[in-house]
Amino acid sequence: MSRSLTDPWRLGGVAIPNRVVLAPLAGIGNWFVRLQAKRHGAGLVVSEMVSSFAVHYRNERTCRELLRIHRHEHPVSVQLFGNDPEVMASAAELVAAAGADLIDINMGCPVPKVCKTGAGAALLSEPSRAVAVARAAARGSGLPVTVKLRSGQRPDDLSGLEVARRLVFDGGVCGISIHPRHASQRHKGLPNYALVRQLVDELPAPVLVSGGLQTVAAVREAFEVTGAAGVLLARGSLGNPWLFEQVLGIREDEPGRDEILAELDWVVDCAIEHLGEDRATRYLRKFYPWYVERLGGGRALQAGLQTAPSLAAARELLHPDAVRVAA
Repeated sequence: MSRSLTDPWRLGGVAIPNRVVLAPLAGIGNWFVRLQAKRHGAGLVVSEMVSSFAVHYRNERTCRELLRIHRHEHPVSVQLFGNDPEVMASAAELVAAAGADLIDINMGCPVPKVCKTGAGAALLSEPSRAVAVARAAARGSGLPVTVKLRSGQRPDDLSGLEVARRLVFDGGVCGISIHPRHASQRHKGLPNYALVRQLVDELPAPVLVSGGLQTVAAVREAFEVTGAAGVLLARGSLGNPWLFEQVLGIREDEPGRDEILAELDWVVDCAIEHLGEDRATRYLRKFYPWYVERLGGGRALQAGLQTAPSLAAARELLHPDAVRVAA
């Protein structure tokens, strides 16, 4: 049968309108980044990585900001990380109460400060604990649970595949997302899509593919080669939400300058709503480079935005013509 990225499907009983998903983006994937992906066609959006311990202990900022879900971003999955099953169960219960449709557990993050706690990719070395954590999330939340993981910890390590099997057959997870690079690679080197195909052929649960999907051609090729149920767009969509539309065949052209600036203005407005003017001024400095690159802006504009003392000053740099007209 022919397959298409526009095909609707179900994940753990949750209806997903297409096969293109916003991947969890650590430190980035808040509600308005997810809502942006939805506006441009994403069928499912996943939150940035959230500490199960922070949620369990009711950290005020974590619960207020990272568990905020917009009414228009459903279906939405919240990604948790942690290695304690009881803490995970407690956190998952609060995530369900916040309105999530699914829970995703991070078992692939290679960052040392996460792995040294026994979470993220460290769980690939503890399959029994990984299964216990996944079961706890389902027990605590009553929601479908998925897991995102890596192929292994280091070269020639395929522990991620074995953990994926255990999670599906013993842990009852409803789906697996795999980034087929080992953890020590981070985002370097070519993803091994043959490993994804192997899991697709073996597992009764949907397998989604992540990693290296920064162009329309790369996304479509990975979808076909792996036979995955869906694709996760991550860094390729930063500052380029139009990639969702292009992958889905909704549009073919690239956005023009006015469209890019309008999108960035929308992001700025949302950041103010989310964080307030002062915090948004600092927070958006990691967003500007993605958009300025698409605008063809040079170093002077990049530097100016990074040092702008206010959002008003940043807007003046982005819209100099408007400032001249007003004057």
